[in-house]
Amino acid sequence: KKWRAFYGNKDFGNITLLIALYWLQGIPLGLAHGSIPFLLKEKLSFAQVGLFSLAGYPYSLKLFWSPFVDSLYDRKFGRRKSWIVPIQLITALVFWWMGGHIDGLVRNPAENIYGIMYLFLAIVFLSATQDIAVDGWALTLLSKENLSYASTCQTVGINCGFFLSFTVFLALNSVEFSNKYLFSVPRDEGFLQLGPYLAFWAVAYVLVTLYLIVFKTEDSSSEDEAGSYGIAETYKTIWRICKLPHMQQFIIVLLVAKVGFIPNDTTTQLKLIERGLHREDMALAVLIDFPVQIFFGYYAARWSQGASKLKPWRLAFVLRLLCSALSMSVVYYFPQGGLTTGYFYVVLITMVASSMAKTVQFVGMSAFVTQI
Repeated sequence: KKWRAFYGNKDFGNITLLIALYWLQGIPLGLAHGSIPFLLKEKLSFAQVGLFSLAGYPYSLKLFWSPFVDSLYDRKFGRRKSWIVPIQLITALVFWWMGGHIDGLVRNPAENIYGIMYLFLAIVFLSATQDIAVDGWALTLLSKENLSYASTCQTVGINCGFFLSFTVFLALNSVEFSNKYLFSVPRDEGFLQLGPYLAFWAVAYVLVTLYLIVFKTEDSSSEDEAGSYGIAETYKTIWRICKLPHMQQFIIVLLVAKVGFIPNDTTTQLKLIERGLHREDMALAVLIDFPVQIFFGYYAARWSQGASKLKPWRLAFVLRLLCSALSMSVVYYFPQGGLTTGYFYVVLITMVASSMAKTVQFVGMSAFVTQI
């Protein structure tokens, strides 16, 4: 009954659109935070892979240019479409160009690490800017009673894109996996290379963008009623909000909350690969983890609607700390003779529990901020 009510929801079409837009965001994120570090780690040191990790910084800094996205737009075309449409077309062009050049760069990463990093920095910057516009659009695209689904759409969409760019791509790019399951005659390369994968998504970006241009119109009345500030006034408003006592406490929590998770999130998977975990094993772990994230992403938004809206986030915080400590032990005690079946299950449980806690925290915090 719940699922029938969901499909009959008056916002079902808009929810589907939001998932598609967030899905596109997950494609570059899955590459920048998943597949590319794995591909580079086979030929580079941790220091060089750490240099590439700078490509993910725009998502952490997007607050600084969000007022531009919120204040500069063409009213006739649409406040959010004015940014989403050109950004997705530019991303498609960059993806298409990378489709013909990226494989050559990745084959010699030591010589091209700066070029690879700058390319993905640009892509992630575009994705982060699109995220600002899509997040803002979600507040008016969905009706008031369905606003809690905004964070669910973000979780489902980004995780689907991340899953394709991480798990699916790594599996299809793997020589061992392709020769075992896809090729009748063994080959020296995997079934799917990075260049064709990016070219495919360049076409997908264009198709979704054409749909937005031709079929989707924005209802700007609700946003105009809420008021449209200039850039300077928007920055002043942000500063006034940041000076509120409760907001200062909230900012401090956000700044320090991830300190205990960062080592686990950034290095555990790479260290496991270094110790002997194969890319195919990691991809299988993420494959099993994917439906868990979708399930808890959906229910975390519902749990966050109660009187204690941050309770799911707090419980997941404790679980995530425990999983981070357990992950360090998993790396430290990794079998010297190679991965065994029993130890793989330990790695799998640790990864799934940590990812589940991360998803609940993300959705819970997003739902809390949306309700504010």
